[in-house]
Amino acid sequence: MKMLPLMPLLFLTACSTTPKLVFRPEPSPMSPNPPFVRYPEVIHAYHVGRYIDPGNDLVMHEQHVLYRVEENTRWDFHPGPSGGLVFSSPLPDDAAFHLLPVNDAILAEVNSQRLATAQITAEAATLTTALTQFEMALQQTKTNLQQTAALRATVGDLQKRLALLESTQISTPVTSTTNDTTDALSP
Repeated sequence: MKMLPLMPLLFLTACSTTPKLVFRPEPSPMSPNPPFVRYPEVIHAYHVGRYIDPGNDLVMHEQHVLYRVEENTRWDFHPGPSGGLVFSSPLPDDAAFHLLPVNDAILAEVNSQRLATAQITAEAATLTTALTQFEMALQQTKTNLQQTAALRATVGDLQKRLALLESTQISTPVTSTTNDTTDALSP
């Protein structure tokens, strides 16, 4: 019974909460100014009423605020007020975006380079034509070589057959079964 008056005190201590510390990073002194370099996140708050969890019908969510990132941060590619440079860079400007100084010597050199390029292009076309003709001649030579090899093989076979025929004619004399004397040159 002595514990009963202390019970409300116990409930009061349970309701008290310690404040949460929130750390917010400070921007670096070397970081560029964000509006000129990156677009910030776009976050929308949605107020949601009570609802049953679609994944588990035994769970009900109470009314609360839902924060959704609608658009992430991204780089800003538009040039800023200082021509796109937010902070000074130790690198020189890109030479591709600057006009070249033009004088007579540079124009003469450019024209001579154009003339040389045109001559090289014409010579390349001539060489391509000559190479095509050479390839056709090489193909014709290969075909002739194959035909010559086939003809040589045929001539070799014919010479063997001729030698065989001559050897058989010499070894067996021709005898006549008739009593007529025939001239060797008559038909």
